[in-house]
Amino acid sequence: MDIVIDADSAVPPYEQVRLRIAELAAGGVLAAGAKLPPVRQLAAELGLAANTVARSYRELEQAGLVETRGRAGTLVTARAARTPAAAQQAAQRYAAQATALGLSPQAALELVRAALGLPD
Repeated sequence: MDIVIDADSAVPPYEQVRLRIAELAAGGVLAAGAKLPPVRQLAAELGLAANTVARSYRELEQAGLVETRGRAGTLVTARAARTPAAAQQAAQRYAAQATALGLSPQAALELVRAALGLPD
């Protein structure tokens, strides 16, 4: 994830992380449903304390920009990614239907890629 902490900034590190994740989501770099790195992993990558990154994630969650799903991790919400609700609902319907048909996640994604005309 493209986050750089400016140690000389008046903006606290947790706020720098929070702002950058929100910016990446709003800009489409982090799509709705994208999984954020675990707190400890991101803290180690950035040279920050785990509590600093945890605070960023908590504040993002309070704002409705991410959702923590226990062991499944912390995911970017459609609201953060500015994904239209109708598109999010269509994706959820497709996932449910693909699962009901017995398709593997890989096969379901390959069908979407083909439908969008994306290269393999």
